[in-house]
Amino acid sequence: MDNRMQGNIGWLEVICGSMFSGKSEELIRRLRRAQIGRQRVQIFKPVLDQRYDLNHIVSHSEMRMASEVVACAKDILERVDPRTEVVGIDEAQFFDQGIVEICNKLADMGKRVIVAGLDQDYQGRPFDPMPQLLAIAEYITKTLAVCMRCGNPANRTQRLIASEERIVVGAADIYEARCRRCHELPHATDTTAASQKTQA
Repeated sequence: MDNRMQGNIGWLEVICGSMFSGKSEELIRRLRRAQIGRQRVQIFKPVLDQRYDLNHIVSHSEMRMASEVVACAKDILERVDPRTEVVGIDEAQFFDQGIVEICNKLADMGKRVIVAGLDQDYQGRPFDPMPQLLAIAEYITKTLAVCMRCGNPANRTQRLIASEERIVVGAADIYEARCRRCHELPHATDTTAASQKTQA
């Protein structure tokens, strides 16, 4: 993925997978290689992600890289320096749908755009806006974690606390990587069960 296309052309690379699969680590690796190659790099993360450090993207293995915090997708376009050659974006699933258009615009401007994010939510459903980013990307890397139950390759994220909110920011205290077999869907709530009994 470090090979450059010929000519003044931009493109989009998407790194996706479950939690603890090395997405941020791979993002940092690519961005550091770009810096070694003396390319101008800018890195962005959503303000929602403050788990480890406000001003750095940080992998679960504690690799870190200084980044800019933005509230929404359009802020990225406003902050990108015209001289920037490589744009890194972490935790893309926390951005609004506008991130898709922003990434497209940046690539059209001739920039290499590298995005990392969860492709599935805790229920195993596609996590918007990641499916749309995957559809327009030139390069896709799917990372796998290790299932915390059986040790097999894991591509799903198991939530360990009771919550029906789609977005609950957390780390190992709230989530585990699980394989297809070991991933457990959340049980129906008492309210849902009661509603079904009433309808019956």
